[in-house]
Amino acid sequence: MADLVAARPAGGGRGIPWGRIAGYAAMVLAVIVVGTPLFWMLSGSLKTTQEVFSYPPTWFPSHPRWENYVDAWHAAPFGRFYINSLIIMTVGTAIKMVNAVCTAYALVFLRFPAKNLIFIIILAGLMVPEQVTILPNYITLSDVFGQSWINTYQGIILPGAAIAFGTFLLRQTFLGLPREVIEAARLDGCNHLRLLWDMVIPMARSSVITVMLLVAVAKWNEYLWPLIITTTEEMRPLTVGLTYLVNRESNTQWGQVMAATVFVIVPLLVVFAFAQRLIIEGVTAGATKG
Repeated sequence: MADLVAARPAGGGRGIPWGRIAGYAAMVLAVIVVGTPLFWMLSGSLKTTQEVFSYPPTWFPSHPRWENYVDAWHAAPFGRFYINSLIIMTVGTAIKMVNAVCTAYALVFLRFPAKNLIFIIILAGLMVPEQVTILPNYITLSDVFGQSWINTYQGIILPGAAIAFGTFLLRQTFLGLPREVIEAARLDGCNHLRLLWDMVIPMARSSVITVMLLVAVAKWNEYLWPLIITTTEEMRPLTVGLTYLVNRESNTQWGQVMAATVFVIVPLLVVFAFAQRLIIEGVTAGATKG
């Protein structure tokens, strides 16, 4: 009997992998929590207002109203809203990325006094709520170089040109780059600009793309500042344009509102679908560096 027990395979008594089951259960729960509102929005975009508020709720429209999308598009100048959002996102993202990449490079590869103190000050910017800066920014932009920047693209974009989180993430990634390669490039005569463009950015590609995508999404979703700094619908982005479909006399066509919301989120869903691997790699790239 002792020989039979000794001859039993080492893995024969392996139990149920509760840890893996719990992990899969958590992922399923996360998909349900995130996916249910999205599904309800897509379903509601094809419903009448009565169906949206019906009880018990109906998950699928009885007669899909595809005309909700057409009506929503014509209810407000969404073509202009799209152009404004694209300009704000493209230019704003470019400015933020230049700031983040150059600042992170300086904090890692340059020597200058009080470098750590400057980094701490940048991190402190993460603790300042956006709402605190709205009034000072508005007063400043009302008279810049003798002219008002209210209701202009530069007024929308420039106050948000600084980026603390992106600088922090890229700094952590740059700290993990092989110093031997950097020093070899310096010995070959690379100046800082060429070193940044030809060596540092390619090696940190995942993190740079991740920060760029996160910044682009944040710029695309901006609402409060564009709402305050713009005064005409010709300058307003999609997020503010959605409010044009909400009737203050409780006659809102919620099917059209949800259809218009689809206009806003579909570009983001497409971007994340193609870039999710790079986002995961970039977020975890500098996690172990201090």
